[in-house]
This record gives sequence, structure tokens and C-alpha cells, in this order.
Amino acid sequence: MQIKKVGVVGCGLMGSGIVQVCAQSGYQVVVSEANDELLNKGLKSINNFLTKSIEKGKISQQDKDATLSRMKGTTNLNDFSDCDLVIEAVTENMDLKKKVFIELDKICPQHAILSSNTSALSIIEMAAVTRRLEKVLGLHFMNPVPIMPLLEIVQTISTSDETLETSKEFGKSLGKTIVIAKDTPGFIVNRLHVSFTLNAIRILEAGIATKEDIDTSIKLGLNHPMGPITLADFLGIDTLFYIACDMYDKLKDPQYAPPILLQKMIAAGWYGRKSGKGFYEYK
Repeated sequence: MQIKKVGVVGCGLMGSGIVQVCAQSGYQVVVSEANDELLNKGLKSINNFLTKSIEKGKISQQDKDATLSRMKGTTNLNDFSDCDLVIEAVTENMDLKKKVFIELDKICPQHAILSSNTSALSIIEMAAVTRRLEKVLGLHFMNPVPIMPLLEIVQTISTSDETLETSKEFGKSLGKTIVIAKDTPGFIVNRLHVSFTLNAIRILEAGIATKEDIDTSIKLGLNHPMGPITLADFLGIDTLFYIACDMYDKLKDPQYAPPILLQKMIAAGWYGRKSGKGFYEYK
């Protein structure tokens, strides 16, 4: 099957990035949001990113105009009726994701592949609410999507070989490097990343080191481009918390139990970069 039109549900931090890379790669893209305010905010972020890319000499004005011309925003999922592939990128909440998949299954053509950008949640649980189990899989992009080269494809026990191969070719067409993971909590990246980040937060919580020294130690000692405390802010404190809770619930492994500090920060509304304050403060 050839993918010509892509749908993206959610135009937040991840969704807007996915829309951008798909449109830049020549695909017609329709993206939905719950309301016009959120939709316009996401589309504006894409416009700003492309403008900065022009200023840095990475793309031309013509490239930007062509990318924007391939994008369409909507608040109506019925506009996904002619999509060949849909990527769900809403909040990490299983009930919400299931509702989206139920609607997509009704609206999208029978040949369409339905996928989720979830960081850790079970893909088969989402697939189970549809009538196309063989055409559902995970397409986990890394943040920020236009910059990070990895695409983690998650294959469930029911994903067909044809769906997997089509998705691999799609990912390669976006310029991504593909890895394949089984449908287990956290897949590959977050199975490793979440425990690592939670342990860094525990070191901070115990007063063993400052957040600055933890980040500096990992950047200069392990050659990571970003320290784990900074990365937690970038990912979102609430997102990290929900992912950790789900992994702990599924695996019963103490290394995935969220530190109490995360719960306190969420109660205070400190979600990281997106709220202006997390472990660090942002203008």
C-alpha cells in the first residue's frame, strides 16, 4: 500500500512536529485538535520553526511555503476519511486514546493504518477497540520530532507483516532511522530512559547532588547532549509521571515507581518547559 495522505490527531508538542516532518517530506497532512485555540497554537509553532530554519539557512522560503501548503488543520475527525495513515498524538491517557481509536476506526477507510505515538502505553489495548487489529501499531517519534532521527516502531501480536513493512518505508521516507520493538511497557527507549531519569530525580530528592551537578555529570561524564533533569522538564513532568505509573503498574518493578517529588511538582502545576517551571524556570 502506498501512503499519500497522513492524518495526525493532536497538534501539541509532538503532534505539530510530526505534522511538520510529514509535510516537509511531501505528504498531504491533516491535523486535528479539540478546539481552534489549540489548533492555531500548534500550527503557529510549526510556522515559527520553519521561519527559524530559513534564518539558519537550512531551508528556503519556497520550501516553507510548499510545506505549509500541504497542511490542513481541523477540529473535525471526519476530515480523516481519506487518510492512508493516521498517527494519534494526544495526551498519555489510555481512555482518551481508546476513544480516538474508536472514532478513527469508524471514519477511516478500511485500508488505512492506525498508529499511536505513545511513549509507553499498550498498543494492543488501543487496537482491541477497532475492527482492524492487523493494521494497528505504534509509531513513537522522539522529541523534538524535526530534529531527532529515531523512529521506534512498535509491533503488536496482531500487527501484520504488510502493515509493519509499509510503516517502515514511511518512516524511512521521513529520513528517520527505524528500530522495531515489541509491544511491552516502555518499548526500548523508555524502558531504559524512564528508570534512568527517575533515579536521577531520586538523587536530587535525597540531597546527594544539585540538579545542575547531576546534569553536568551526565553530559560531561557520559557524553549525553542533555542532562536527565533538564530532559525531564523537556519531556514534561506530568508526562513522565504518567508513563512511570503505567510502567510500574504493568511491571511491578520498583525502579519505575515515581518519586514523591514528581507528585508534589504536578500538584503545584510545575510541568516543566511547557508551564514555565519544572526543575528549572523558563521564560
